[in-house]
Amino acid sequence: MSSICLYFQVHQPYRLKQYSFFSIGNDHQYEDENLNREILNKVADKCYIPANKKMLELIKRHGKKFKLSFSISGVAIEQFEKYRPDVLDSFKELANTGCVEFLAETYYHSLCYMYSKDEFVRQVDKHGAKIQQHFNQKPKVFRNTELIYNNEMADFVQRMGYKAILAEGVDRLLHGRTPNILYSPPNNKKIKCLLKNHKLSDDVAFRFSDTNWSEYPLTAQKYADWLKINSYQADTINLFMDYETFGEHQWEGTGIFRFLDHLPEEVLKMEGFSFNTPSEVVDLYDAKGLYDAHHYTSWADTERDLSAWLSNPMQSETLSKLYALEEDVKRLKNPHILEKWSKLQISDHFYYMCTKNWGDGMVHNYFSPYNSPYDSYIYFINALSDFELVLRKAIQKKKSEPVKVFVNRGPARPTSELNAELEEEV
Repeated sequence: MSSICLYFQVHQPYRLKQYSFFSIGNDHQYEDENLNREILNKVADKCYIPANKKMLELIKRHGKKFKLSFSISGVAIEQFEKYRPDVLDSFKELANTGCVEFLAETYYHSLCYMYSKDEFVRQVDKHGAKIQQHFNQKPKVFRNTELIYNNEMADFVQRMGYKAILAEGVDRLLHGRTPNILYSPPNNKKIKCLLKNHKLSDDVAFRFSDTNWSEYPLTAQKYADWLKINSYQADTINLFMDYETFGEHQWEGTGIFRFLDHLPEEVLKMEGFSFNTPSEVVDLYDAKGLYDAHHYTSWADTERDLSAWLSNPMQSETLSKLYALEEDVKRLKNPHILEKWSKLQISDHFYYMCTKNWGDGMVHNYFSPYNSPYDSYIYFINALSDFELVLRKAIQKKKSEPVKVFVNRGPARPTSELNAELEEEV
């Protein structure tokens, strides 16, 4: 028996407006609210609403034999709450079927693991609470931003309580081995790794509508035949992709929804196949190999490393400056300033600054709302400069405030409780 494990990433960033040098010190609103609402509405109408409707129909049609999983970033959920509650309701309806698993990730879809473990834990915990609030699930499987992964991260995530982690099946690390079994990192066999089968995933996510592709047009029957070929000695074939594949990256006119409509039927009529969520896959199979990733990998660009976010000085400078403010931000204990700093961590800001050419550069340009990577850098560094001014003023104001003296006139209470109240007052 082989599992087909479908996982979809759902993320929408807060895009910054064209923030000029002359706005520093005068304008403390960095996001382009109109643009964010406009893009979310477009993607909701083209992808989220019709795709969720189709997924619900498939679950009902196949008697709950069709299963899938999502990770939805916290900032995407926030925008659903604000602009499109109907999208959020449609995800809740999927959750209620019992056939959909929601995974954990960083709330702000950030790169914080590489810069601050404390911030990483804060964001993962905040995201878990958001998932619990809306979908009544406590995530058991983790996937980091854009499948960024290494051995140390797998160990760290296992110690946070997660039983599995998703990662890219990178050819240079597999050394000819199959991605279609479970692996463990060499330093910790308590956590299992589900590796993306990038060939089969990208056939749908990137090549589906390419009329120059030798396999064009791709039908559900042809794709099911490929899954059958890949099932030899396979425990699980992990098909991981952006959810926006359906209707946004691959437009409705390409036939992508028709492909999705027929895929479960073509898979389930083959003997020895079932759809399973990541948690079910982890419970069904043992890890049969070691996946040794000393350096960071991801599912981005042809290099499948961190170069999508860290390949030029603009990216490394802005990230270093941003995380250098962490201690001051958190010591201030101002929720509004913490939220502003958190939103500046969204990985897309640094993705837009990438200066790669050719195919990868075209993908970066497709997602960027700006005319060039340099524009993206200028808008971000200006906004960050204003944020730093706001932070310094808030710190100075707090220092100048008189310290309030707490007088306990009530009955005797534990010292720890009194200290907590005193801390809030100061």
